[in-house]
Amino acid sequence: MAEDAEGERIDIGQEAPEGWRPDAPGILQVLLEAEVRSVQLAPDGSNYTFYAVLEHAVAGRWVGVYKPQRGEAPLWDFPSGTLYKREYGAYLVSEALGWNFVPPTVVRDGPYDVGTMQLFVPSVQGANYFSFRAERAAELQRMAAFDAFTNNADRKGSHCLLGLDGRLWGIDHGLCFNVEHKLRTVIWDFQGDPVPDHLLVDLRRLLERLMGGGDIAAQLGDLIHQSELDMLKRRLEALVRAGVYPPPGMRRSVPWPPV
Repeated sequence: MAEDAEGERIDIGQEAPEGWRPDAPGILQVLLEAEVRSVQLAPDGSNYTFYAVLEHAVAGRWVGVYKPQRGEAPLWDFPSGTLYKREYGAYLVSEALGWNFVPPTVVRDGPYDVGTMQLFVPSVQGANYFSFRAERAAELQRMAAFDAFTNNADRKGSHCLLGLDGRLWGIDHGLCFNVEHKLRTVIWDFQGDPVPDHLLVDLRRLLERLMGGGDIAAQLGDLIHQSELDMLKRRLEALVRAGVYPPPGMRRSVPWPPV
């Protein structure tokens, strides 16, 4: 628990609030339209991240994770001010695949101007990739495939959440979609293994949509550079063609710290 600016207690994971459902009808509208009553700075991270108390006239009170563009630390290898767009793009890709492991995310204005607002996921305290990797292998296979073609440069163990709803969630996708090879992840369990057939079906379907210039291609084209979108297609095509999980690259392939 943490206190916000009004002295109110913000639930940051001890228990799921009554009625909490990530697939609740209209949850994206709630995230877009709800009044941001107060924010509390999250204690960790190189970028400014806030827990936000959201009050919606119909849906009631929710907690979001607010990442404003203004709070992004400059990076030498990612264009400045683009991390929130990449965060949103990862959500769109997860939804387009039907994998739905990235919490509902929108782009909206907030107390510190534009940024992402993501539904906060109450999770099992202390649980991360290293504590559940054996029993959640099937879900981690899906996440590893996603990271491979989105070129995720920051899949730490703590970026895999075991939600109190029993689902595995992936968070913190601001370092995706770079043109240069940046894959850094703790999930190397499956390197060289075949990508399961049911995942390949989903990946092929997404590739067709991207190559056909449909809705997901247009949405991503508004968020990342055309060269990054082109490289996303090439990586996805290569993954589908090879049908196996890639090995670590020549450069540092595990993020630091790993958790």
